[in-house]
Amino acid sequence: MYQRDEFYIDGKWTASQGTENLTINNSATQEPIGVVALGSSADAGDAVDAAARAQPAWAALSPDERAGYLSAVSEQLNARMPELVELFCQEVGIIRPQAEAFQGLAASLYSSYGERARAFEWTQQLEHSTLAFEPIGVVGAMTPWNFPLLLMSIKVAPALAAGNTIVLKPAEIAPLTGYLLAEAIDAAALPAGVFNLVVGTGAEVGEALVTNPMVDMVSFVGSTAVGKRISALASDTVKRVSLELGGKSALVALDDADLDAVIRAGMDSVTTANGQGCGCLTRVIVPRGQLEEAVGFAEKYLADIKVGDPLDSGSTVGPMASEAHRKRVEGYIETGIAEGARLVGGGTGRPDGVQAGNFVRPTVFVVEDSKATIAQEEIFGPVQVIIPHDGESDAIRIANDSVYGLAGAVYGEDIVRAERVARALRTGKVDINSVTFDPDAPFGGYRQSGNGKMYGQQGFEEFLEIKSLSKLP
Repeated sequence: MYQRDEFYIDGKWTASQGTENLTINNSATQEPIGVVALGSSADAGDAVDAAARAQPAWAALSPDERAGYLSAVSEQLNARMPELVELFCQEVGIIRPQAEAFQGLAASLYSSYGERARAFEWTQQLEHSTLAFEPIGVVGAMTPWNFPLLLMSIKVAPALAAGNTIVLKPAEIAPLTGYLLAEAIDAAALPAGVFNLVVGTGAEVGEALVTNPMVDMVSFVGSTAVGKRISALASDTVKRVSLELGGKSALVALDDADLDAVIRAGMDSVTTANGQGCGCLTRVIVPRGQLEEAVGFAEKYLADIKVGDPLDSGSTVGPMASEAHRKRVEGYIETGIAEGARLVGGGTGRPDGVQAGNFVRPTVFVVEDSKATIAQEEIFGPVQVIIPHDGESDAIRIANDSVYGLAGAVYGEDIVRAERVARALRTGKVDINSVTFDPDAPFGGYRQSGNGKMYGQQGFEEFLEIKSLSKLP
């Protein structure tokens, strides 16, 4: 069992100044797998001080030198891959094949962003001015529990590649992966203070980072409610804030779409990582005349799901990350039933044969009203909502009937038409006739899904300032 009562600050492991501990449980068995100390605002302050001291020297290194350090981090993470995969399964409940893929992607980000730094044009010439791209300074990063290493790395890797230093606060629900990342960074011999890790609550450690005047940028992935709180607190020091928040993303099926492929894509989306993803396609909008056919495909998909321990090779869906989250997801299932949604399959309670663990039944609903609670609010579990539409314009209306705008998809045989509909969706990413992930493309939302971008070149430039050097000819 993991016992962690120290934080990684200024290149060394430092005892927590907090007074509380938190037990981390296996999501499938609810047995303890670790105990961590919860830090204090004083721990956060020490980490920021260390990052501020280290930043000028780190920024002064050449991009090639920083890339060398980051490549070493990728190597160290790959050396720890078996432990990282198993811990991901235990902390969050993701099945092993998915864990292997996501952890591998996360490890690769350090070397890939190092290469971006090497290739980047740090000065760009205009007719009468020179643009100089510079690091922002000290970054405070707060990441969620659903993809711990990946979402830590998509903040840490580009921030460091750009010449910033960083203080990372991982979600306290799944903090253990953060310690393995810190160990890898320590083994890669990054200079002291460049990377710092403090575990704690948002109210204590998170708010201390956001309000600290020496933090130049806050980069956050998580709920919209917390994102709003961060924005309000950060306004006092007018620091840059990058937010990737919630989603209620729609998959639109046009009347010439392959409906079987549509339902498989929608169900794959809400069962990948057990539906615990902000970009999941959680509303499938189908032609009204094809609704019953869509329901039939969904029933077949549900019948093939194998819910179980994520470390078992036969499992296709695992548990929720915590008991509290299991209750939250089940609460939404209860709400759907109470509001009169048609239950296609699934429902309340643990799956048949499952007596313990944070498991819910993968569930499919049909709703007529796009304003229904389960069609509007982010559930963050293996729950799909099918909504009938009455034509292209109605489908666009339903898809855009959300405060969010993170992801989406459009399926249709006529590619020109499908792209036209995709362009009409008010969302940051739209897949057409497939659901893909392109790490070279930016990912981020419209409206209450946030205001920043991750991945790709835009995810690198998020961590840069632009200085104009102008002179008369």
